Amino acid sequence: MYHDPTPESYYTIDFDGAGEGVRHPGLMMAHIIFMSLAFFFALPIGIAMRSVKHAARGFAVFAFYAFFALGCASSGLYRKFTPNMYEGNVHSMQGYIVLLLALSLSAIDILTLMRRIIAFWRSAKKFTINKFWESAILGKESEGGRDGAEYAGLVSDEPEEFEDAKVMSQVRQSGDLAPIEEYSGDTAQWANDVHRHHRHDRHQSIASERTVFGTASPMRSRDTIHDLKSKVEPVSHIGKVSFAMLERFLVFAGFSQILLGIVIYTGGCRAQYVTGCLAHLIKGAIFWSYGLFSFARFLGAFAEIGWAWNRTPNGNAVSGEFTESLVIFVYGATNMWMERFGAKPGDPFTTKQIQHIGIAVMFCFAGLIGMGIESKKVRNWLAASTFASVRMDHVAREAVEEPASYSASFNPFPALVIGVTGAAMAAHTQTYLFQVQIHALWGNLLVAFAVLRCFTYFFLWLGPPKSILPSRPPTEALGSFFLACGGLVFMFSTEEVTIAAMRRGRDDVMMFLNVAVASTCFAFCWTLLIVGFKGWLKSRLRPVISYSSSA
Repeated sequence: MYHDPTPESYYTIDFDGAGEGVRHPGLMMAHIIFMSLAFFFALPIGIAMRSVKHAARGFAVFAFYAFFALGCASSGLYRKFTPNMYEGNVHSMQGYIVLLLALSLSAIDILTLMRRIIAFWRSAKKFTINKFWESAILGKESEGGRDGAEYAGLVSDEPEEFEDAKVMSQVRQSGDLAPIEEYSGDTAQWANDVHRHHRHDRHQSIASERTVFGTASPMRSRDTIHDLKSKVEPVSHIGKVSFAMLERFLVFAGFSQILLGIVIYTGGCRAQYVTGCLAHLIKGAIFWSYGLFSFARFLGAFAEIGWAWNRTPNGNAVSGEFTESLVIFVYGATNMWMERFGAKPGDPFTTKQIQHIGIAVMFCFAGLIGMGIESKKVRNWLAASTFASVRMDHVAREAVEEPASYSASFNPFPALVIGVTGAAMAAHTQTYLFQVQIHALWGNLLVAFAVLRCFTYFFLWLGPPKSILPSRPPTEALGSFFLACGGLVFMFSTEEVTIAAMRRGRDDVMMFLNVAVASTCFAFCWTLLIVGFKGWLKSRLRPVISYSSSA
């Protein structure tokens, strides 16, 4: 089978001696280092500092833009001194789009800083460098006092009549005081008359109090403030969630820029290789990111919403398995139609297309099943048949209590989908033996993740988590490593990479595996650093809690 020769590229100019006099690998290395520091050091640290509202997070933002500017400068110099070896590449354009998004998000910080500076100059405080730095630049002064003073005059204590009415209402609802109407006889009738007269007078007093206060009364003002807060809070919550998602998206955008930069630097993904190259890079990157995400869950990330294999402190959070199933569903629903990209109208379905479409259909419907299992409403529907033929007054209370397994999620479908995908791709037909071996390698790694995830569910089924602290099942640490490593080998298994390896005598499976393992270990160290740094910040800004031993 004929394959086009490997084209000349920036890599061949810098390292293969194809560009005597025009090679500048130092500038490219500087570009890689500065951009990596911007997106994978300064940016994650800034996100962690923002999550705990650290006053010095502006330094991390400044470092991000400084590294970004240095990276752009080194890239510009490299392109100026090196001939264009990849016509029509969009690496630089996408980089500037990412920069524009980052600047848009930073505008909020800039506006907040300007507001603090203006407020400081308008205040009657005596100007000193320390006060200006602490108040205007770092924003360490609490704003709660100003807010409290601003609304202090709008809140007043309720009149005694309201307190009496509340007490009587609570007593009546609790059943501690029987209704007066239940007594019989003249005494009871007299007591009822007195009670109704007293209640009528009290209501008149309350009404007159409201009349005196008028519409601008403190009580009315407090109701108005409450109504305004109830309207503003949902919008504010949506804004905060959107900001957090976009800020974290920048990290993934940086990773996508790395992949795109490698492709352009090595001259890959051209002509007939475009669709296959994109498929391997996108899908492999998803598995790689999924592995890092699973390892972060093992470390304790997202414990506040119950995703760290712990009991949910807030019972209304969406489960991690629901999110995994949603991503799997979206992945399958889109890939069912994308597998025909590059085919002409009327072309018959090839064997490879049928294979890939079948996997995409599995992703779609297995993800749908996973979301259904995670839905509390669907679970209630499934349990409704239990009570259809049973009279509830004859059932003991203990018989309808939720079992211990309801406290956690045991959804095997995300693991099933990935495991079946790995098993199928391990048996994927390829042209050359080396390509078969590489596909079998990353396919078996995905199968290993699926098996270990099932072991996680097995052990948690025997002993569901009882604490809100992360339980850190060791099977998840191993499984996430296999998943991330499998995703990386998935990206290595593109046709151009395997052919280039065979042409250069690098068609060694062990070498590919070792590179993937080393890269995954480095990425896991980075994940541990970021998650640990965020936890360290929280431990310094919040009181230390002593844990009780369960032994």
